[in-house]
Amino acid sequence: MPSSDARILAQAAVPTAAVGAVAAVVSGVVAGGKGAVGAIVATVIVTLFMGIGLYVLQRTATSLPHLFQAMGLMLYAAQILLLFVFVAVFKNTTLFNPRAFALTLVATTLAWIAAQTRAHMKSKILYVEPDKSGHSS
Repeated sequence: MPSSDARILAQAAVPTAAVGAVAAVVSGVVAGGKGAVGAIVATVIVTLFMGIGLYVLQRTATSLPHLFQAMGLMLYAAQILLLFVFVAVFKNTTLFNPRAFALTLVATTLAWIAAQTRAHMKSKILYVEPDKSGHSS
């Protein structure tokens, strides 16, 4: 993974983890231990899904640049659908508080998207790859 990709990943994951930590504390106070567990599980799921998605999207950008925009739209749609599936599957769980899980899932997803957008806007990504050989054609 190029350093700019790793930087964008870190700039998205750190705020997401911070939002997840705050959600875990609030959920723990409001819903007890099961609330905190639900918030932690949601944070881990969002971080994994979005991190893997970012990795796949960056690989697509380098190997198949003509599919980048379509892949990005499809990837985000699939991620949102998978997150809805997780909410539906764990709706009646007794392992953790489902409400804390669902609210944290939404909050951390929004945090990831906002942080990733900010990271992309601040990064200086070349639109054209410079000639690596040092001479023009």
